[in-house]
Amino acid sequence: MTLSIHQILQISRSGMMTRLLDLDVVSHNLANINTSGFKASRSNFQEMFQQRLYSGVQLRSTQRFMDQGAFKLTSRELDLAINGAGFFSVTLPDGRTAYTRDGEFTLDSQRRIVNGNGFPLVWDGALPEEFEEINIETDGSVMVLQNGVWNQVGTIPLARFPNPNGLDSYGGNLWLETEVSGPVTVGTATNEGFGEIRNHVLEMSNVNLANELTQMILLQRSFSLSQRTFQQTDTMLEQAIQMRRI
Repeated sequence: MTLSIHQILQISRSGMMTRLLDLDVVSHNLANINTSGFKASRSNFQEMFQQRLYSGVQLRSTQRFMDQGAFKLTSRELDLAINGAGFFSVTLPDGRTAYTRDGEFTLDSQRRIVNGNGFPLVWDGALPEEFEEINIETDGSVMVLQNGVWNQVGTIPLARFPNPNGLDSYGGNLWLETEVSGPVTVGTATNEGFGEIRNHVLEMSNVNLANELTQMILLQRSFSLSQRTFQQTDTMLEQAIQMRRI
């Protein structure tokens, strides 16, 4: 199959553009390598054909890997991690519910349990005005120490989805339910399919540094090849135009 100069330019151009888009994904992964609960993504591309002629590639979708990251022990009472497939739920400013694997929670001025963005954790209960310590059990039970006695003041539920890869990114390490993800199911931690909660622990990013750096090198080389092809083809086109003028 013989390609015209214009088709070669189009193929080279689409190659450079898709490499740049893929580089954005890889850069985003690397930038969040130390973000608790972050899930790596990769780009999926599709070849394009027009009238039986190859015409380059396009970004088809961005796939998220929901594999569990490694655990890191901490000294903070409200550092939580999920050992399993569940998600924590938080309430957004507009009232919607978002889901996250980032369990780095704190108390705000209103004594609410909030994430790093200040969005309150969805849980059944409330903290008392005064207590000495707080502890979260594996089933999500929230226990507080008052006057030397441990009392349960609520429960943190977990959420799960039929297809968590279909969740839509809200930003800030949060995701929203979609038709592709399927409807949310809320239940108690330690029940089948939800996982268990661990305290004084954070789930780290599942980004593989070696894989991302290797992918970045490959993208840079591929971009250079596409750029060289584009430049050489453009030079050939310019020479052909000049010859027709002679």
